Amino acid sequence: MTESPSVLMMIGAFLLVLGPLVVLHELGHYLVGRWFGVKADVFSVGFGRELAGWTDRRGTRWRLAAWPLGGYVQFAGDMNATSVPDPGAAQASAAEKAGMFQYAPLWQRALIVLAGPMMNLVVAVAIFAGFNMAYGVPTAAPVIGEFSKGSVAQAAGLKVGDRIVAIDGTRVDSFMDIAERVALYPGRTVTVAAERNGVSFSLPVKLAEDVQKDRFGNEMRRGLLGIRPSALEFQEVGLVTAVTAGADQSVGIIRTMAAGLVQIMTGERPLDELGGPIKIAKFSGEQLSLGWLSFVSFAALISINLAFINLLPIPTLDGGHLAMYAAEAVRRRPLGVRSQEWAFRTGLAFMLALMLFVTLNDIASLSIFGG
Repeated sequence: MTESPSVLMMIGAFLLVLGPLVVLHELGHYLVGRWFGVKADVFSVGFGRELAGWTDRRGTRWRLAAWPLGGYVQFAGDMNATSVPDPGAAQASAAEKAGMFQYAPLWQRALIVLAGPMMNLVVAVAIFAGFNMAYGVPTAAPVIGEFSKGSVAQAAGLKVGDRIVAIDGTRVDSFMDIAERVALYPGRTVTVAAERNGVSFSLPVKLAEDVQKDRFGNEMRRGLLGIRPSALEFQEVGLVTAVTAGADQSVGIIRTMAAGLVQIMTGERPLDELGGPIKIAKFSGEQLSLGWLSFVSFAALISINLAFINLLPIPTLDGGHLAMYAAEAVRRRPLGVRSQEWAFRTGLAFMLALMLFVTLNDIASLSIFGG
């Protein structure tokens, strides 16, 4: 086990990861809003007291705030950073309303909100596409080349040369798909559909539970079939294929995150797997200590995390806004200002409680507390 990075490196790496990703996320909102003619009053990196800032010729206040755990764009007509509509905006002139967020057409507001998470996804796809261009795309047919020691797949009756075509009814196109289908389900019995000499068959396989620790002592628990490919190659690709593969890789990570969240909510996975800013800082420092390639890969994962979390249908998050816009589209009129305000208050209370929980969870996992 290597020595953990210093606290200073962790803090620096955390800011180096989160700072640019937050700026890019908010820039997505800002640029699409500006494209549609919506005025931005404030572009803030962080929350709380302003540390530094300036006002541009369009009247937007660009500010760096004391708490760098996020950021926001406050558009004209917003009452606060959570984009609660200002009731007083109804008294504005027609010219002023033309630049206000709440008076923009519904589809424009939806695109402005969606632009933040989409920017984070674009960043992740771009990073993966860059790796694909530089190192090639890993390719391996889902054909068993050999078994690991104590393989549960071999014990269940699979043989070398069998081609795995599906796991629990979900199609498998490459060997890399197998890990995604089984990693989150240690100890679960899955149905493996395979082909042998042109004959299709299915077998129940109870996945092995593999627990490993990395060089920093972080524990990883995953499900395994004990399946290895006959050959793993890195195929050189052009720009289009690199981007397409990068998008597929990002979508695969999103599917894994969604499945993991469902497992936590249903109790299948422990709550201590939820991480907050302290764990992100710890992992950031560890990945930076391993080199820039590991660090940039980690940044791509965090970027996808930001997109995924922000799209959850929780008021104050982008997904909560989109949910209310969907309701507005069905009702053919927006929710009342009071209803929106209570929704945002509830969402804010939930997010603050969640932040407190994951932070305490992070602290409890530190080695000084026996974690």
